[in-house]
Amino acid sequence: MSSQHKNWNTSQRYWLCFGLIATVLIVDQAVKIWIKTNFRIGEELPLIGDWCRITFTENVGMAFGMAFGGTTGKILLTLFRLIAASAILIYLLHLIRKEQSRTSLLVSLSLIFVGAVGNLVDSCFYGLIFNDSYYQVATLFPEEGGYAPLFQGRVVDMFYFPLIDTHWPEWVPWIGGQHFSFFNAIFNVADAAITIGVAWLLIDQLFLSPRHSKNHDTETDDHSKATA
Repeated sequence: MSSQHKNWNTSQRYWLCFGLIATVLIVDQAVKIWIKTNFRIGEELPLIGDWCRITFTENVGMAFGMAFGGTTGKILLTLFRLIAASAILIYLLHLIRKEQSRTSLLVSLSLIFVGAVGNLVDSCFYGLIFNDSYYQVATLFPEEGGYAPLFQGRVVDMFYFPLIDTHWPEWVPWIGGQHFSFFNAIFNVADAAITIGVAWLLIDQLFLSPRHSKNHDTETDDHSKATA
C-alpha cells in the first residue's frame, strides 16, 4: 500500500500560509510593542518561578540575543535580511502554486519567513518610531523623534528560560565555582518561529519527503510480498 496525503488546492494553501504569517507577525509585534511601552532595558517580570521570565533587552540584529556590531554591520545585516526574506517569499509563492507541495514544507517555510520579517520590522522601523528604553519606558511616536535612523533599529527580545542556573562544583578543574546557566539566550516570538520552522523543515526533508516515503512504501510492499 502506498501512503497518501491530502493535497490542498491553491487557494487553501494561500490562506494557510498567509494566515499563519499574519497571525505570528501580529503576535510578535504586539508583544514587542507591549514590552517597549511598559518596560525599561533590563527590567524583568517572573512568569513561572525563576526559570521562565520576561527580561527586556535589545540587540542590533541577530537571533537569540546575539549581536552584530557597528553601524555598517547593522545596515549590512538588515539588507541581508531583506534579500533573504524576499528569496524565501518567492520560493514560498512558487511552492504554493504547485499542487504536489506538502503542507509540512509550506508551514515550515512560512514560519521561517515570518520570523525573518518580524525581526526585520524592528531593524528597519523601531529606531524611527520609538525613543530609547534606557532609564525610561519608551514612547511610541515620540515628538522628538526616534532613537536611530532607518535600518538601524534594535531588535526587541524578552523571553528568558534559564532552565539550569547554578555553579560548577569546586572540584571541577578550571571551571570549578564558576556560574553555569543552561539556555541563557533571550529571544522573541520571531526567533521562536524561525527555530520551529527550521526544525520542521529538517523533519520534513528527512522523514516526509517523497524519497523517504517511496523508500518506506517499497519496504512495506517487499515485506507484504514476503509474508504473503
